[in-house]
Amino acid sequence: MLLELHIESLGVIEHLDLVLGAGLTALTGETGAGKTMLVEAISLLVGGRADATMVRPGASEARVEGRFVVDDDEYIVARVIPADGRSRAYVNGRLATVGNLADLGQRCVDIHGQHSHQSLLSAPEQREALDRFCHTDLQPLRSARAHLTEIDAALAALGGDSRSRVRELDLLRFQVQELQSAAITGAEEDRQLDVELDVLAGALEHREAGMIAVAALADDEGGLDSVGVALRSLAGRAPFAELEGRLHTLSAEMSDIGAELRARADEIEEDPERLAAVRDRLQLLRDLRRKYGETLADVLAFQDEVETRLAELEGYELRVEQLEHERALAETEERTAAAVVATTRRGGAGALAAAVQEHLHALAMPHASVAVTVGDHDPGDEVAFLLAANPGSPLLPLARVASGGELARSMLALRLVLTEAPDTLVFDEVDAGIGGSAAVAVGSKLAQLGTRHQVLVVTHLAQVAAFADCHIVVSKLVSGGTTAAAASAVSGDDRVEEVARMLSGDQLGDSARRHAADLLERRPERSRP
Repeated sequence: MLLELHIESLGVIEHLDLVLGAGLTALTGETGAGKTMLVEAISLLVGGRADATMVRPGASEARVEGRFVVDDDEYIVARVIPADGRSRAYVNGRLATVGNLADLGQRCVDIHGQHSHQSLLSAPEQREALDRFCHTDLQPLRSARAHLTEIDAALAALGGDSRSRVRELDLLRFQVQELQSAAITGAEEDRQLDVELDVLAGALEHREAGMIAVAALADDEGGLDSVGVALRSLAGRAPFAELEGRLHTLSAEMSDIGAELRARADEIEEDPERLAAVRDRLQLLRDLRRKYGETLADVLAFQDEVETRLAELEGYELRVEQLEHERALAETEERTAAAVVATTRRGGAGALAAAVQEHLHALAMPHASVAVTVGDHDPGDEVAFLLAANPGSPLLPLARVASGGELARSMLALRLVLTEAPDTLVFDEVDAGIGGSAAVAVGSKLAQLGTRHQVLVVTHLAQVAAFADCHIVVSKLVSGGTTAAAASAVSGDDRVEEVARMLSGDQLGDSARRHAADLLERRPERSRP
């Protein structure tokens, strides 16, 4: 509910403070006094469009502040419009965006009339209004859709859709088969094969080198003979006893090396088949490294990974089948729930339209026709409120209704039918083009709505103003060549004077005052919930 409103330098308003209460509040005054500017101020607080032309001439900026209470929480909202520059917004003293104000405004205020802040003009709000009216149970549909979302998430975690899984399985099986067929013996296999290749590729040269080394050691005048000559020359000579022992050891070692060289050389044979096999094996290992890792250790690590992933996916296939079966059941559940919701909406649409139409007929729109349409596809989310204000006019969405007064009365009728709405409802132009008994009907309907909400109405009709719980008069004061608006609550004789002015204009007289007093006296007392 809007409890206080403070305005500075907005249009004709230089400085204005209002304290507002519950029930129906009428805002009256002469044309041009600034009544609609009060509605503009409230619109600015809930995210309405700001324009530098709103700033009072000679002022550097306009400022609007409001104190709202929503669900026991208090909000101080401010909007500043500079004469040159972008507007600023504040909530509880902190900078905010216009979007923040609009979000808060959706919970606090709905403005009906020539202004744009009208929640019931949006398709989602109209759908929710219909659901509230016909008590649509959306929980089964929400649960079914949530279940589908969970299943889809589980399927995605298992590897995406079935085609993606099949493609991944085919790739993994190929890779595992290729790596297992290669049967890599270890991370050093390629290095060991390089050594063997060197031996096989140079077999003849290796054998010749070995035999040359044997000859150098064992042939006549070879290494062993030379060591023998040295031993004989040193035999029995005390100064060389230690060295003689070492020469004996060297002779034995050279003899062993010569024998081993001869054996190794004799073992080396040319083997073209083995040479070709080693070369092929090395090429295979190089191909695997090119595809799966820099080294054989990397290739073996990759093999472990793909074998693990393959085992997971092959194990998941059963889980996938289970989830896809669950999904088919969940889709059936969702379609069934959607059909129930659509049936409820279609069943309630006619009753809602009839109830709104009945109120419109009482609000000086005797030929108005109302329809509520529901989409053909279940669950019928495409809900639209349609209105034809005059005979022969086509049914059009509410947002396309041209007359501000007709639109405001349509919103009043909707609010009378619907049980839920923001705490504060503002009506401007709701009484445009009506009078007499129709004006009394509008006033009565607004008062009825005021038992459930805080209702502010800008009106030119005494019959409407007489129903108000609080009557605020906006007046225009001219001083020193400038015009300023003032506003104050009236009661008692002052209220009788204002209602009399509304009845007779400038021709105030005893008759008008008696009529005004009679209107106010006959205003029914209302108890509030």
